[in-house]
Amino acid sequence: MEPWLPHGRFPQARPRRLRHNPLVRDMVRQTSLAATDLIEPVFLRPGQGIMKPVASMPGVFQVSPDMAVRQATEALEAGIRAFLLFGIPAGKDPRGDAALDESGIVQEGLRAIRAALGDKVVLITDECFCEYTDHGHCGILGHSTGRLDLENDANLPRLATQCVSHARAGADIVAPSGMLDGMVAAIRRGLDAAGHSHTPIMSYAVKFASGYYGPFRDAAESPPQFGDRGSYQMDPANASEALRELALDLDEGADMVMVKPALAYLDIVRMVRDRCAVPVVAYNVSGEFAMVKAAAERGWIDERKVVLETLLGMRRAGADLIISYHARDAARWLRAG
Repeated sequence: MEPWLPHGRFPQARPRRLRHNPLVRDMVRQTSLAATDLIEPVFLRPGQGIMKPVASMPGVFQVSPDMAVRQATEALEAGIRAFLLFGIPAGKDPRGDAALDESGIVQEGLRAIRAALGDKVVLITDECFCEYTDHGHCGILGHSTGRLDLENDANLPRLATQCVSHARAGADIVAPSGMLDGMVAAIRRGLDAAGHSHTPIMSYAVKFASGYYGPFRDAAESPPQFGDRGSYQMDPANASEALRELALDLDEGADMVMVKPALAYLDIVRMVRDRCAVPVVAYNVSGEFAMVKAAAERGWIDERKVVLETLLGMRRAGADLIISYHARDAARWLRAG
């Protein structure tokens, strides 16, 4: 018998003894889920009074900055304290220059939410160019690899500039998502040089080229206009590569690391958790959300039970924090017991 296994067998050993009394069952619960573990995404677009539904994501909206304040306020009342901001600009171009505009949509949203809610909330900004380019890829394109593809090194200083702009506008944490080699180091240098040495970097360290992103591309209006993102996002078949990406980002100074998606990659979440001492974030992505919503609308599943079980599973796998479109509903359900 393995030394870590409990000794004894039936009838002396009865695991159900710890399950009969609900209070005892709660006492010995090994994994917890709280509203403070959850981060709610926010999709910002220019204008006022705008709440544009995302058809493939029931209950999710593109919102103008004033409505983002309302959304964040309602989420805060439910117990959610952290928000991940994405921006949809008024215009796009091949370089995604709107991402660097000090009066850009994310910068405007940051200032509006901060002015309304102050230090009651943590504001995280997604750092990428896919929402801002007219081709839908994550930055400037070029032919350095022999074919039209995302240029790695040319985009690093622009990514750092975007992060500095967001930090200046009120971001508490910056979250680079483009899977560019060297992105964490470039951002760290940029932030430090601009006087934002205390701004943490939440790196999308392990981001797979997943089919689960479909509804997000509707929400962020960022589908690639040609090809895919397989040259910079990871092959879903590769686990050891995920650990290499993790090691590189940690070495460059990542303060938090993310695995995206979560549900089909819980083994990767556990591997990452076991190999690093920084907070691990799991992204419960749009496709995972949409599947639950679709099944619940048809009466095939109990949405509340499935959502809480799914989020608890991500925590059990090792996630310290979870980005989820279910965040506000989950917080309300947890509060209601």
